[in-house]
Amino acid sequence: MTQAQIPTELVQGPVHGLMAEFEDPHDLVVATQAAYDAGYRKMDAYSPMPVHGLSEALGLRRTRLPMLILAGGLTGGFGGFALQYYASVLNYPYIVGGRPFNSWPAFVPITFELTVLLSAFGAVFGMFALNGLPQPYHPVFNVERFALASQTAFFLCIEATDPKFDRAETRRFLEGLAPATIAEVEP
Repeated sequence: MTQAQIPTELVQGPVHGLMAEFEDPHDLVVATQAAYDAGYRKMDAYSPMPVHGLSEALGLRRTRLPMLILAGGLTGGFGGFALQYYASVLNYPYIVGGRPFNSWPAFVPITFELTVLLSAFGAVFGMFALNGLPQPYHPVFNVERFALASQTAFFLCIEATDPKFDRAETRRFLEGLAPATIAEVEP
């Protein structure tokens, strides 16, 4: 095999993607929208603060987290009521103060508390699951300047798994967006 026949990624080594650093949140949103408009879909942006319009520029869809919270709340509500109904009506029917066995007003506090508890569990564990957490390692941590992502810098990373990704062409595209730096993200 000659040098011309060897694929580029074998000559230069594999990459996770290319990362561009921007100094301004507006520049990051503009660059992200330009990348999305150019056809890139597997990309992510990193910022030390929430940036208005960034999720829309990335083309992110709405989260399923509210549905998980609703499912947790409904499970807690129905489960709490069913548990009390079973205990008071079916398992140990005991007349207290002349009330009927199914005295639903007495069931409200426990039903409410289990609704809130399982909704909170749905929110916390759903967030962890949907975000892929815990994730102690990610390839972007290999870029030295990425430490500034939690302080002052804004980053856009286009991943190599994107169908449109070509190392040289993507680098030229990112250079056209006028970033402060461009770095290869090693896996």
